[in-house]
Amino acid sequence: HGGCVDFEKLEVWRRSARLSANLYKAMAGHRDWSFRDQITRSGLSIPSNIAEGMSRTGARDKVRFLLIAKGSCAELRTQLYIGREADLLEAAFAVPAVKETREIAAMLASLINTIRAQAAADKAK
Repeated sequence: HGGCVDFEKLEVWRRSARLSANLYKAMAGHRDWSFRDQITRSGLSIPSNIAEGMSRTGARDKVRFLLIAKGSCAELRTQLYIGREADLLEAAFAVPAVKETREIAAMLASLINTIRAQAAADKAK
């Protein structure tokens, strides 16, 4: 079935799901509900798009969703910076969360390159 991987087995999915859950905990009861809604949506988008992409059979489809997840990482990182600057987030949460978004984005880039290389190798056969 086109090399489908159970997304739950992927470290990048596990880490992004944990980050999303931690975001919800950090934002629980936050006064600025629109900021809370926006930042938790960005965080939730990362593991959700990884799951959707890895459930697709074609390499192009997989990569498309992984690129969306990577974009959501950048979106979340931006919101973490702004939230920190505006005193909406504690540094104790925001600083490690920014680092985690960078690592998740790098893991996604690596996974995308692997999928593209495998697709190219399959085409060459």
